[in-house]
Amino acid sequence: MKLTLRVWRQKNADADGAMSTYEVDGISSDMSFLEMLDTLNEELILKGDDPVAFDHDCREGICGACSLVINGDAHGPERTTTCQLHMRSFADGDTIDIEPWRASAFPVVKDLVVDRSAFDRIIQAGGYITAPTGAAPEAHAAPVPKPDADFAFEHAECIGCGACVAACPNGAAMLFTSAKINHLNVLPQGAPERETRVLDMVSQMDEEGFGGCTLTGECATACPKDIPLMSITGMNKEWLRATRRASRR
Repeated sequence: MKLTLRVWRQKNADADGAMSTYEVDGISSDMSFLEMLDTLNEELILKGDDPVAFDHDCREGICGACSLVINGDAHGPERTTTCQLHMRSFADGDTIDIEPWRASAFPVVKDLVVDRSAFDRIIQAGGYITAPTGAAPEAHAAPVPKPDADFAFEHAECIGCGACVAACPNGAAMLFTSAKINHLNVLPQGAPERETRVLDMVSQMDEEGFGGCTLTGECATACPKDIPLMSITGMNKEWLRATRRASRR
Protein backbone atom coordinates (compact mmCIF):
# COMPACT_ATOMS: atom_id res chain seq x y z
CA MET A 1 0.00 0.00 0.00
CA LYS A 2 1.09 3.54 -0.73
CA LEU A 3 -0.35 6.20 1.56
CA THR A 4 -0.24 9.95 2.06
CA LEU A 5 -0.01 10.90 5.73
CA ARG A 6 -0.90 14.35 7.01
CA VAL A 7 0.59 14.40 10.52
CA TRP A 8 0.30 17.08 13.19
CA ARG A 9 3.79 18.32 14.16
CA GLN A 10 4.28 20.53 17.22
CA LYS A 11 7.46 20.94 19.28
CA ASN A 12 5.67 21.64 22.58
CA ALA A 13 2.54 23.12 24.12
CA ASP A 14 3.77 26.69 23.64
CA ALA A 15 4.83 26.30 20.00
CA ASP A 16 2.57 26.64 16.99
CA GLY A 17 1.74 23.38 15.26
CA ALA A 18 0.91 22.45 11.68
CA MET A 19 0.13 19.47 9.51
CA SER A 20 3.11 17.96 7.66
CA THR A 21 2.68 15.66 4.66
CA TYR A 22 4.60 12.41 4.20
CA GLU A 23 4.43 9.62 1.64
CA VAL A 24 4.89 6.03 2.78
CA ASP A 25 5.09 3.01 0.50
CA GLY A 26 5.28 -0.75 0.99
CA ILE A 27 2.78 -0.75 3.84
CA SER A 28 1.28 -4.19 4.49
CA SER A 29 -2.44 -4.44 5.17
CA ASP A 30 -1.55 -6.71 8.11
CA MET A 31 0.43 -3.96 9.86
CA SER A 32 -1.07 -2.23 12.85
CA PHE A 33 -1.45 1.54 12.62
CA LEU A 34 1.44 2.01 15.04
CA GLU A 35 3.66 -0.29 12.98
CA MET A 36 2.89 1.92 10.00
CA LEU A 37 4.03 4.94 12.04
CA ASP A 38 7.17 3.01 13.00
CA THR A 39 7.87 2.57 9.29
CA LEU A 40 7.44 6.30 8.72
CA ASN A 41 9.79 7.11 11.60
CA GLU A 42 12.46 4.73 10.30
CA GLU A 43 12.39 6.58 6.99
CA LEU A 44 12.55 9.97 8.72
CA ILE A 45 15.50 8.91 10.90
CA LEU A 46 17.42 7.61 7.87
CA LYS A 47 16.90 10.99 6.22
CA GLY A 48 18.15 12.78 9.34
CA ASP A 49 14.70 14.23 10.13
CA ASP A 50 12.99 14.37 13.51
CA PRO A 51 10.73 11.30 13.95
CA VAL A 52 7.07 11.76 14.79
CA ALA A 53 6.44 11.50 18.54
CA PHE A 54 3.45 9.35 19.43
CA ASP A 55 2.40 7.61 22.64
CA HIS A 56 2.21 3.84 23.07
CA ASP A 57 3.08 1.10 25.53
CA CYS A 58 1.54 -2.37 25.57
CA ARG A 59 0.23 -2.40 21.97
CA GLU A 60 -2.35 -4.93 23.16
CA GLY A 61 -5.38 -2.68 23.62
CA ILE A 62 -4.98 -2.67 27.39
CA CYS A 63 -3.07 0.43 28.54
CA GLY A 64 -4.93 3.11 26.56
CA ALA A 65 -1.76 5.05 25.76
CA CYS A 66 -2.13 5.04 21.95
CA SER A 67 -4.22 8.18 21.73
CA LEU A 68 -4.62 9.42 18.15
CA VAL A 69 -7.36 11.12 16.17
CA ILE A 70 -7.38 9.47 12.73
CA ASN A 71 -9.38 11.11 9.96
CA GLY A 72 -11.39 12.93 12.61
CA ASP A 73 -12.22 9.84 14.69
CA ALA A 74 -10.73 8.98 18.07
CA HIS A 75 -8.64 5.82 17.52
CA GLY A 76 -9.72 5.73 13.86
CA PRO A 77 -12.55 4.16 11.85
CA GLU A 78 -12.86 0.99 13.93
CA ARG A 79 -14.17 0.82 17.50
CA THR A 80 -10.89 -0.24 19.02
CA THR A 81 -7.64 1.22 20.30
CA THR A 82 -5.18 2.64 17.77
CA CYS A 83 -2.68 -0.16 18.42
CA GLN A 84 -5.34 -2.72 17.43
CA LEU A 85 -6.33 -0.81 14.30
CA HIS A 86 -4.86 -2.49 11.21
CA MET A 87 -4.04 -0.99 7.85
CA ARG A 88 -6.60 -3.22 6.12
CA SER A 89 -9.10 -0.65 7.36
CA PHE A 90 -7.65 1.71 4.74
CA ALA A 91 -7.25 1.50 0.97
CA ASP A 92 -4.20 1.88 -1.22
CA GLY A 93 -3.72 5.54 -2.13
CA ASP A 94 -5.66 6.89 0.87
CA THR A 95 -4.78 10.18 2.54
CA ILE A 96 -4.84 9.83 6.32
CA ASP A 97 -4.97 12.76 8.74
CA ILE A 98 -3.35 12.02 12.13
CA GLU A 99 -3.79 14.40 15.05
CA PRO A 100 -3.47 14.36 18.85
CA TRP A 101 -6.38 14.46 21.29
CA ARG A 102 -7.94 17.93 21.18
CA ALA A 103 -8.83 19.16 24.67
CA SER A 104 -7.61 22.07 26.79
CA ALA A 105 -7.10 19.66 29.70
CA PHE A 106 -4.77 17.54 27.52
CA PRO A 107 -1.93 19.91 26.51
CA VAL A 108 0.36 18.77 23.72
CA VAL A 109 3.77 17.49 24.87
CA LYS A 110 5.12 16.98 21.37
CA ASP A 111 3.54 16.14 18.02
CA LEU A 112 0.90 13.48 18.75
CA VAL A 113 1.69 13.07 22.46
CA VAL A 114 -0.55 14.82 24.99
CA ASP A 115 -0.32 15.13 28.76
CA ARG A 116 -3.21 13.13 30.24
CA SER A 117 -2.15 13.52 33.87
CA ALA A 118 -5.48 15.28 34.50
CA PHE A 119 -7.00 11.79 34.54
CA ASP A 120 -4.47 10.71 37.16
CA ARG A 121 -5.43 13.61 39.40
CA ILE A 122 -9.11 12.73 39.11
CA ILE A 123 -8.30 9.19 40.24
CA GLN A 124 -6.15 10.49 43.08
CA ALA A 125 -9.08 12.60 44.29
CA GLY A 126 -11.15 9.54 45.16
CA GLY A 127 -10.69 6.58 42.86
CA TYR A 128 -9.62 4.21 45.60
CA ILE A 129 -11.00 2.30 48.56
CA THR A 130 -9.92 2.29 52.21
CA ALA A 131 -8.64 -1.19 52.98
CA PRO A 132 -6.00 -2.67 55.29
CA THR A 133 -2.76 -3.65 53.61
CA GLY A 134 -1.55 -7.22 53.65
CA ALA A 135 -2.46 -10.43 51.88
CA ALA A 136 -5.40 -10.55 49.47
CA PRO A 137 -8.67 -11.25 51.33
CA GLU A 138 -10.69 -14.41 50.74
CA ALA A 139 -12.75 -13.91 47.58
CA HIS A 140 -16.00 -14.84 49.33
CA ALA A 141 -15.35 -12.74 52.44
CA ALA A 142 -17.51 -9.91 51.09
CA PRO A 143 -20.38 -11.38 49.03
CA VAL A 144 -21.37 -9.22 46.05
CA PRO A 145 -24.68 -9.77 44.21
CA LYS A 146 -24.16 -10.92 40.62
CA PRO A 147 -25.83 -7.83 39.05
CA ASP A 148 -23.56 -5.54 41.10
CA ALA A 149 -20.47 -7.53 40.18
CA ASP A 150 -21.39 -7.39 36.49
CA PHE A 151 -22.02 -3.64 36.76
CA ALA A 152 -18.64 -3.11 38.45
CA PHE A 153 -16.77 -5.20 35.88
CA GLU A 154 -18.47 -3.35 33.02
CA HIS A 155 -17.20 -0.02 34.32
CA ALA A 156 -13.81 -1.35 35.41
CA GLU A 157 -13.04 -2.03 31.74
CA CYS A 158 -12.32 1.68 31.22
CA ILE A 159 -8.62 2.01 30.32
CA GLY A 160 -8.45 5.79 30.63
CA CYS A 161 -7.43 6.32 27.01
CA GLY A 162 -9.25 9.65 26.75
CA ALA A 163 -11.15 8.86 23.53
CA CYS A 164 -14.32 10.04 25.25
CA VAL A 165 -12.78 13.47 25.80
CA ALA A 166 -11.39 13.66 22.26
CA ALA A 167 -14.73 12.70 20.73
CA CYS A 168 -16.85 15.02 22.88
CA PRO A 169 -17.61 18.37 21.19
CA ASN A 170 -17.29 19.96 24.64
CA GLY A 171 -14.14 18.11 25.69
CA ALA A 172 -15.97 16.61 28.68
CA ALA A 173 -14.53 13.85 30.86
CA MET A 174 -17.84 12.65 32.28
CA LEU A 175 -17.72 9.13 30.83
CA PHE A 176 -14.24 8.46 32.23
CA THR A 177 -15.07 9.92 35.65
CA SER A 178 -18.41 8.13 35.88
CA ALA A 179 -16.81 4.79 34.99
CA LYS A 180 -14.29 5.15 37.81
CA ILE A 181 -16.92 6.28 40.31
CA ASN A 182 -19.57 3.69 39.45
CA HIS A 183 -17.04 0.86 39.41
CA LEU A 184 -16.25 1.41 43.10
CA ASN A 185 -19.53 2.84 44.41
CA VAL A 186 -21.53 -0.28 43.59
CA LEU A 187 -19.22 -2.55 45.59
CA PRO A 188 -19.40 -3.00 49.39
CA GLN A 189 -15.66 -2.26 49.58
CA GLY A 190 -16.33 1.17 48.12
CA ALA A 191 -19.14 2.07 50.51
CA PRO A 192 -17.08 4.01 53.12
CA GLU A 193 -16.04 6.67 50.57
CA ARG A 194 -19.15 6.50 48.40
CA GLU A 195 -20.26 10.09 48.96
CA THR A 196 -16.87 11.77 49.31
CA ARG A 197 -15.62 9.89 46.26
CA VAL A 198 -18.19 11.31 43.86
CA LEU A 199 -17.96 14.82 45.29
CA ASP A 200 -14.16 14.92 45.23
CA MET A 201 -13.71 13.33 41.81
CA VAL A 202 -16.32 15.50 40.12
CA SER A 203 -14.82 18.58 41.76
CA GLN A 204 -11.35 17.62 40.52
CA MET A 205 -12.72 16.96 37.04
CA ASP A 206 -14.16 20.48 36.94
CA GLU A 207 -10.93 21.95 38.30
CA GLU A 208 -8.94 20.34 35.49
CA GLY A 209 -10.84 22.39 32.92
CA PHE A 210 -12.79 19.70 31.10
CA GLY A 211 -15.93 20.88 29.32
CA GLY A 212 -19.50 20.36 30.41
CA CYS A 213 -21.52 17.32 29.39
CA THR A 214 -24.55 17.80 27.14
CA LEU A 215 -25.14 14.05 26.62
CA THR A 216 -24.46 14.10 22.89
CA GLY A 217 -23.34 10.47 23.20
CA GLU A 218 -20.15 10.83 21.13
CA CYS A 219 -18.09 9.69 24.14
CA ALA A 220 -19.82 6.30 24.34
CA THR A 221 -19.67 5.89 20.56
CA ALA A 222 -15.88 6.37 20.56
CA CYS A 223 -15.15 4.32 23.69
CA PRO A 224 -13.15 1.21 22.70
CA LYS A 225 -14.36 -0.62 25.81
CA ASP A 226 -18.08 0.10 25.35
CA ILE A 227 -18.62 2.02 28.60
CA PRO A 228 -22.36 2.83 28.40
CA LEU A 229 -23.67 6.39 28.26
CA MET A 230 -26.00 5.57 31.17
CA SER A 231 -22.88 5.51 33.33
CA ILE A 232 -23.04 9.31 33.36
CA THR A 233 -26.64 9.24 34.54
CA GLY A 234 -25.64 6.93 37.37
CA MET A 235 -22.84 9.27 38.44
CA ASN A 236 -25.18 12.28 38.35
CA LYS A 237 -27.60 10.49 40.67
CA GLU A 238 -24.74 9.65 43.04
CA TRP A 239 -23.58 13.27 42.98
CA LEU A 240 -27.06 14.66 43.70
CA ARG A 241 -27.54 12.24 46.57
CA ALA A 242 -24.15 13.08 48.07
CA THR A 243 -24.71 16.83 47.64
CA ARG A 244 -28.08 16.72 49.39
CA ARG A 245 -26.73 14.69 52.30
CA ALA A 246 -23.75 17.03 52.64
CA SER A 247 -26.04 20.09 52.75
CA ARG A 248 -28.01 18.59 55.66
CA ARG A 249 -24.96 18.23 57.86
